[in-house]
Amino acid sequence: MSALLFPGQGSQSVGMGTEFYSKFELVKKIFKEADEKLNYPISKLILDGPADELQLTKNTQPAILTVSYSIFKVLKDEFNFDFSSFKYFAGHSLGEYSALVCSGSLNFDDALYLLSERGKAMQEAVPVGQGKMIAVLGIKTDEIINILKLNEKESGICEIANDNAEGQVIISGSKEKVETLQSILKEKKIKSIPLKVSAPFH
Repeated sequence: MSALLFPGQGSQSVGMGTEFYSKFELVKKIFKEADEKLNYPISKLILDGPADELQLTKNTQPAILTVSYSIFKVLKDEFNFDFSSFKYFAGHSLGEYSALVCSGSLNFDDALYLLSERGKAMQEAVPVGQGKMIAVLGIKTDEIINILKLNEKESGICEIANDNAEGQVIISGSKEKVETLQSILKEKKIKSIPLKVSAPFH
């Protein structure tokens, strides 16, 4: 049994997809289609940045879809990769949209529009710089719940957002409270990694 998996937010970086863009006309066409559908040069943000603009949710979401779809189309159309034996197309969070598009369940243009509007709504819910997300590594969810209780007196929100896997839990909330939690985790020698997002999600 085979499955094709697509990445979500946090996987973006300036220049992603550059090799595909430079080598395949198909990718240039997809990037141009994204620019026209969104009415702004998302391709320039993907290829050249700046990073702080690409990291804004309203840009990150259509950007990751555009690159994921481009790579899929190159594998399928340029290298004749046969995906007919794949039983599942799936994605992590935002990656679900890439999975829907690449499986033929959702049109690329429609998905771009949906993600643009989704990203704007998510960004407007929390102003840039007021929220934060971190990945906590190497401990179980129950342990994190107990540590969160140590942080309850602080004002703001700091909660488990995702239980990704054994030993990888995502925390989401207000910037100050999440950073206080990071200090507690550091004192306990528990590793945490800030996520490249512009607001707290999930």
